[in-house]
Amino acid sequence: MHIRFIRTLLFALVIAMLSVSVTAFAQVAMGVVVTFARPPLPIYEQPLCPGEGYIWTPGYWAYGDDFDDYYWVPGTWVLAPEIGFLWTPGYWAWGGESFVFYDGYWGPRVGFYGGIVYGFGYLGEGYEGGRWENGRFFYNTTVNNINITEIHNVYNARVNNTTVTRVSYNGGNGGINRRPKPEEEAAAREKHIPPASVQIEHAHAARTNPELRASVNMGKPSVAATPKPGAFKDRAVVPAKEAGGSYTPPANRGKNQPRTNATAARPENRPENNASRPSTPVHPRDLPPAARPTAPNTGNPKLDQKYQQQQEKQFGKQEQERQKLQQKQEQEDQRLARQKADEGKKQQTEQRHQQQTQQLQQKHEQQQRQTQEKQEPRQKQDKQQPPNRDKPPN
Repeated sequence: MHIRFIRTLLFALVIAMLSVSVTAFAQVAMGVVVTFARPPLPIYEQPLCPGEGYIWTPGYWAYGDDFDDYYWVPGTWVLAPEIGFLWTPGYWAWGGESFVFYDGYWGPRVGFYGGIVYGFGYLGEGYEGGRWENGRFFYNTTVNNINITEIHNVYNARVNNTTVTRVSYNGGNGGINRRPKPEEEAAAREKHIPPASVQIEHAHAARTNPELRASVNMGKPSVAATPKPGAFKDRAVVPAKEAGGSYTPPANRGKNQPRTNATAARPENRPENNASRPSTPVHPRDLPPAARPTAPNTGNPKLDQKYQQQQEKQFGKQEQERQKLQQKQEQEDQRLARQKADEGKKQQTEQRHQQQTQQLQQKHEQQQRQTQEKQEPRQKQDKQQPPNRDKPPN
């Protein structure tokens, strides 16, 4: 009896910890911030819904730190990871000194997405594209492209969209001036899960396509929307009809722009909404490149060489750990693909990968701080040695 009680208590603790972890996802995130704005949202049509249970996720401009450019992530239809869950789109926001991206998430209610008018039911607040009833998703044909001969759970409701804007960011010069409402703040505190694995792969495929970069397409991507995630070659792919407005990329784009890793609370949970939420790394490849340690300069060549060797050894070990974890996670993803696992299983795996990646990042940052703390006292001591009193002044 006593053993059974202990097992029950442990199980309850595990469930509580998982719930806290899932909720925390929507409150704090890490990623890259940039200081120049992205293009307006392009004008495009929605592909035909591929089947019941698919929910529209609008396209958005993402940022590639490695090639210093924005790129378009096409809008696409995605199977809801859980019955009753809706998609809160990601958005860019100005935080006073830089723009940062807030990644989207799945939850029982649509939260704050910056007031951005993505269209197709996302009119800057909430979602008018459909609703869940008795475990089935019903589509509003006013804003969705639905084949009603195949999908019968539909309705027709007028939506009020008096403001037509292609602005793609919140706050700052020319951005959407909108703060979260109390119900959006409440939605941010509810259970959330991050983008599904197919959404992450979809965004990664867009990142590797040069034609989707803003400096190439000038705000008018050739693939504006797809019928399913990753279906960039499908016959139903929709190109942009036109750019949402004029866009001239900065001459240096992001090369000389300050970019940094940042941690930010969601605007819904802060007094002001001009802060930013970067996307959360799921795999080691999503982490920013590890910075090679700078050469020590204590004034003692032998000591500098010793410190340099310690730093290089640590850097090499950390790179190996990154690669090892990346390889392990890729093998797990491939195994799930071979097993044709359902979205629920894939989602659980992605959440575990996200936790592993963040733990590895935190471990490496702690190691770097410890190494720096060990070296700094000795460096200061060497630099503060009193001059040789026996040597005459110049």
